[in-house]
Amino acid sequence: MSAAVDIAIVGSGINALTAGAMLAKAGKRVALYEREPVAGGCMRTETLAEEVLYDPLATTFVLWVTGAAHAVLGADLARHGVEFCATDTPTGVLLPDGRALVYKMDRAANVSAFEAAATGDGTQLAADLDAFGADANLLFGLMGGDPWSRTTAKLMAREAWSRGPRGLAATLGGALQSMRGWLETSFDSDLTRALWAPWCLHAGLGPEAAFSGQMGQVIGFALEAAGAPVVKGGAAQMVRALAAIIEEHGGSVTCNAEVTDITTDRDRVTGLTLASGESVAAPVVLASVTPHQLYDRLAPQPDQAEALRRYRYGRGNFQLHYLLDGPVDWNTPGLDSVQLLHLTPGLDGVSRAVNEAERGLLPAVPTICVGQPCAADPGRAPAGQSILWLQLPEVPRVVKGDAAGVIDTPQDGHWTAALRDAFADRVEAILASHITGFRDRIVTRRAISPGDLEAMNMNLVGGDPYGGACTVDQFFLWRPFPDTQRHATAIRGLYHIGASTHPGPGLSGGSGYLTAKELGA
Repeated sequence: MSAAVDIAIVGSGINALTAGAMLAKAGKRVALYEREPVAGGCMRTETLAEEVLYDPLATTFVLWVTGAAHAVLGADLARHGVEFCATDTPTGVLLPDGRALVYKMDRAANVSAFEAAATGDGTQLAADLDAFGADANLLFGLMGGDPWSRTTAKLMAREAWSRGPRGLAATLGGALQSMRGWLETSFDSDLTRALWAPWCLHAGLGPEAAFSGQMGQVIGFALEAAGAPVVKGGAAQMVRALAAIIEEHGGSVTCNAEVTDITTDRDRVTGLTLASGESVAAPVVLASVTPHQLYDRLAPQPDQAEALRRYRYGRGNFQLHYLLDGPVDWNTPGLDSVQLLHLTPGLDGVSRAVNEAERGLLPAVPTICVGQPCAADPGRAPAGQSILWLQLPEVPRVVKGDAAGVIDTPQDGHWTAALRDAFADRVEAILASHITGFRDRIVTRRAISPGDLEAMNMNLVGGDPYGGACTVDQFFLWRPFPDTQRHATAIRGLYHIGASTHPGPGLSGGSGYLTAKELGA
């Protein structure tokens, strides 16, 4: 059997769905093919227990609601029932001694809280965010725009004219500051430093990495403006709505449809072949996959062998989910409405855990991101029950040992069920020390190791949720390769999108948006 479309898309994550929706609205015949039984990539909603919904993977849509794709598709999503929910307290931090600091969608409240932690910290927070705001057009233009476009060229020319060449160079150089560099020069309190330190992890970086400090300011700016929104009823509602946009404009989203080959004629793409044997003719193909999947398996290109050898994946990710009978009774008051709460010893603790994970060790004291989805979307669980969504962004993809010397690790480095449960027990002990009666209230626990993540989505190599290391040498116009130009490949009509491409990971739909615009959407 064979079919013909204008644009075939491999995968159905946020970037594939964004591109598909935009191109379908532009009148293109679009078809998406997903190898898994459900569409959505890292956007999934499942049942943790009867009548209890949870997002096992990604859950926070701040990058979407502040991004260009939402500006284009937001009205269509609302028409299809997508509703974003948020509290006024997007994040906070809780230290081992019980001290806590929360961050609200209110500049004055945040300045006051920082000032209470240490004299001068609030004033400096306001100054840093104001300075970022003054540079926001430049930085967001570079981070989210097409680096090779005329628009970006004009942006750089305007900035060079207004700032002067040295002023522009100074601004860009300052953006390379590490998280540690920013925090230790701006804030005196260990509590204010601890609030920001874990956020570099959500950008795939560590606190000593170049640009991690700038990412902290980006996140602070975005959280204050938009909060930490989740989708009412779960992330799968976003998938359903994006697929509906595609389908109402004559497109299709097909699951259980693994693409085995992207077909070409000389240097031109001609379509793709499915595992079922079906062929799809298409003059344009978008592949939302990792570089190795694209250039090793789907459309082999021997001249990319050296670039593939050098391409690095980042740390693994560990997810842990709880259904509790009753509310979350934090020992420290004032944390009930915090949507993403980090449990950490502070800046040095984050640094230590990152270093341990990058050396292949289970962190002795991991940084724990605790999501409280019911705070914003109470319908996720029946009245009287609560859900906790935990993410640990500092775990090894291949395990060489345990930094604490307590957990036995397999010689082959693989994540086994026993290792997964033992590490979950370590995390649970930390959580239980902060929540009254926690263990007595557990109804269900589900742990998802880096190995489990890759089994759920082959793009999550070794459990890396960011499609590859996000260090500067593998980011911006150098993602995925140093000679990358836009999302086009050496094969005409074949485009590479997804987390492994500019503008990188996260639920923004950025690469799908940019490629759709390039193709006329």
